[in-house]
Amino acid sequence: MRHPPEALRAFPLLSQRYALREGGRRPRCGAALARRPARGPGDSHRRSSIGGPEALRAFPLLSQRCALREGGRRPRCGAALARRPARGPGDSHRRSSVGAPGALRGFTLVELLLAIAVMGLLAILSWRGLDGMVRAQETTRQRADELLVLQAALGQWGADLDAMMPIANTTPLDWDGQVLRLTRRSSAVPDEGALVVAWTLRGTQGSGQWMRWQSPPVRTRAEWQQAWQTAGQWARTPGDAERRFETGLMPLVQWQIFYYRGGAWSNPLSSTGTPVAAAPGAPTTAIPDGIRLQLQLPPGQALVGQLTRDWVNPVLGGGRT
Repeated sequence: MRHPPEALRAFPLLSQRYALREGGRRPRCGAALARRPARGPGDSHRRSSIGGPEALRAFPLLSQRCALREGGRRPRCGAALARRPARGPGDSHRRSSVGAPGALRGFTLVELLLAIAVMGLLAILSWRGLDGMVRAQETTRQRADELLVLQAALGQWGADLDAMMPIANTTPLDWDGQVLRLTRRSSAVPDEGALVVAWTLRGTQGSGQWMRWQSPPVRTRAEWQQAWQTAGQWARTPGDAERRFETGLMPLVQWQIFYYRGGAWSNPLSSTGTPVAAAPGAPTTAIPDGIRLQLQLPPGQALVGQLTRDWVNPVLGGGRT
C-alpha cells in the first residue's frame, strides 16, 4: 500500500479515502498518524519483544489493544504496572513455595493430643453416666422383685389361715416357738382331702430363711397323724424326703406369733394363751379369734425393720379376714 501524499495528511477524511482507493487497509485517523513516529529498522523487533511502541506506553488503552493485536496476553493497566515492583530472579520460586493459592495447613501435634485428651474425657464421663443408669435400673428391679416376693409370702400366709379346718380329735393349729403347724382344706377341684402345712424360720440368727412346707393330701386320721409328725421333724432335722415339699420364701431375721383371745393379745406359749379343755369329739385346740404375725426384715431389702400383719378369724369378721 502506498502512503498518501504529505499534503493529504493534514486532512484525515481525504487521507482515509485515498488509502481505501489504493486497495490497502483502513489506516488510523489522521491525528494518530500525525502522532505516530516513522518506523526505523529496529522498530519491529522492539515491538515484538516488548509488546508495543514506546510512545503507546503513556496511553494504557492503546497499549492493551496493541498487545492483543500482536497475539500476546492482555497486560495490566498502566496504574497497576506503575505500582507493581520489578521481579527478581527468585520471585517465581517464592510465590510457588510460600504464597501459592490453595495451600492447606495441617494440625500440629499439640492440637492432636489436646483433641484426643478431650475425646477421652468425654468417653469416661459418658461411661460413668451409663454405668450409673444401669446400676439404678438394676437396684429398682431388685427392690420390685423383693416386694413381690414379700406380697406373695404374706398372701400365702393369709390363704393358709383362711382355709383352716377343724377335724374331730385333731389339732388344727399349733405353735411351739419354732414351727407353726395347721390343718387346712385343699384348694384343688375336686377336693382331694386335707393338707398339713408348716411354717418355720431356718438358719442362724440374723441370716435365716422363711420356709413353708406342705404335705400331700390326707384322707384318714392315720395319714393326718403321720403328716403332722413329719411337719415337726421337717422344722428341726429335715431330710431329703421332707425337703421335697418345702419352699423357700424370703430372708428373715426373726419372727413371732401372738394369739388374740379374751380381748387381748398374748403369747401362745403362755398360760393366757393356753386353750381350755375341749369337749369330746371336738378339736383339741380351738382356733383363736385373731393371729398376729411379726416379722423382722433384714437390712438391704426393699423393706427394712419390723413388719406386723394381723389376721382375724372369718367367723368373727363376717366371712372376711
